[in-house]
Amino acid sequence: MRAADVLAKRLYEAGCRWAFGMPGGEVLNLLDALEEAGITFVLCKHENAAGFMAEGTYHRTGAPGILIATVGPGALNGINSVENARQDRVPLIVLTGCVDADEAQIYTHQVLDQAQVFRPITKATFTLTAKRAHVIADKAVGIAMEGRKGPVHIDVPISVADAPSSGQGVLRKMASPVAPVGPDLEAAREALKNAKCPLIIAGVDAMSEDASVAVQEAAERLNAPVITTYKAKGLMPENHPLSMGGAGLSPKADTLLLPLVRAADVILAIGYDPIEMRAGWQNPWDPETQIVIDITAEPNTHYMHHATYNIIGNCAASVVALLPEAGQTVWPDEAPKRAEEALKKAFASQGDWGPDHVIATCQAMLPADTLATVDSGAHRILLSQMWQCNFPRALTQSTALCTMGCAVPLAMGAQLVEPDRTVVSFSGDAGFLMVAGELATAAEQGLKTLFVVFVDASLALIELKQRQRQMTNRSVDFRMTDFAAVANAFGGKGHHVRNTDELKAALKAAQTSETFTLIAAEIDRKSYDGRL
Repeated sequence: MRAADVLAKRLYEAGCRWAFGMPGGEVLNLLDALEEAGITFVLCKHENAAGFMAEGTYHRTGAPGILIATVGPGALNGINSVENARQDRVPLIVLTGCVDADEAQIYTHQVLDQAQVFRPITKATFTLTAKRAHVIADKAVGIAMEGRKGPVHIDVPISVADAPSSGQGVLRKMASPVAPVGPDLEAAREALKNAKCPLIIAGVDAMSEDASVAVQEAAERLNAPVITTYKAKGLMPENHPLSMGGAGLSPKADTLLLPLVRAADVILAIGYDPIEMRAGWQNPWDPETQIVIDITAEPNTHYMHHATYNIIGNCAASVVALLPEAGQTVWPDEAPKRAEEALKKAFASQGDWGPDHVIATCQAMLPADTLATVDSGAHRILLSQMWQCNFPRALTQSTALCTMGCAVPLAMGAQLVEPDRTVVSFSGDAGFLMVAGELATAAEQGLKTLFVVFVDASLALIELKQRQRQMTNRSVDFRMTDFAAVANAFGGKGHHVRNTDELKAALKAAQTSETFTLIAAEIDRKSYDGRL
């Protein structure tokens, strides 16, 4: 068995069924091994998009995503998606080809210290060896999946991939979840028991650890409203009366939710990391007058906020240990209900046509179990407030790093796993142009994904910030692209819509299409004014 076969076999055992990337001569043996093990390689048009497709498969399978890149520029092209995986707690196995160590001493073409590049943005980096291939493969899977999930990098030298290996060896048992003990646990339980105005904030760690059942149980036991970060949308079904929806980037939402945070007497933060949040969420509560119970997978050293009790452990197990036997009637002034009603009013559709109408119409017409992804930009802020998520991972996005161009590949990765499910991506026109070439991949894979593009020929969010700073309009507007024609040229179905009726007709056609559909929704510039 080749070392590459040992690695591929362990990844298959971990549940991996797809790998994404752009091959080069240095990874051919690796590609061969993956395919032989039962892992399908998807040829992408850019390594950054490949990394996000890999993330898309993780959200549907729970298994690590796999990104493959060849030596030098191929490896560097995927850097953004790897850092995104680190910040968003995505287990990603990054396999890069490299020249043999001896050869690197006398050969310089495309050669760089790739391990040094990946070391700061991964949980670990290894160079594969033939003798210990099974150990390195097992370490990579365990490190990627345990604790805070994240990316792991393996450099695969050309000769090592093809070298005979000693086999699988003994694999390490996966670690068990850890729950808190000690005096802080009892003090925190007592605080929750006596809370009059409890509030739950749930975030990326809770999503990564699949703690949705625990979050909902805590909310119902305590009768506590739940605010989630954008990454954690759906952990608490957003049609639940205790759900306040997502928060983090919308100034309009912040004006309604932050007063609620400041009014709570006890805050239970479940897997909440403010890496997703804008500056307004710095110290959103007063640790001198409010009790804050912060449950995280690792110690928070960000200093974005402080807590009364810092609990390091598994989110679900910690919540179970913390909850009192029964809740009580709380929030006597009904402040959460008023805030919820104000949020619905604030993000209701305005006028006859705009980005809010696009979002509302899509949600109304697409099936309840639709999977959605969204790119970064003004449309993302609006959609993350308007799009109702009634199950975890119903909406996927780049929340910490806020990467443009992520929605299309995230949706494609999800669609590969669930080909018969409705999957829709929402992109700004600038973000879509970054990854337009992946429409060829969608056609090649026979995907029926729906791509919705907000077309205003402007970097809308940046233009808005430009005006807010009273600066001259520069470098934010660009030429209009015929996106429908682009989709048709790549073998899909393209629609250009300018009103709700045209959008409804395009959505209806998309649900019976045998190929992917792109809907270019043309909106006026400055359409987001007053909506964010």
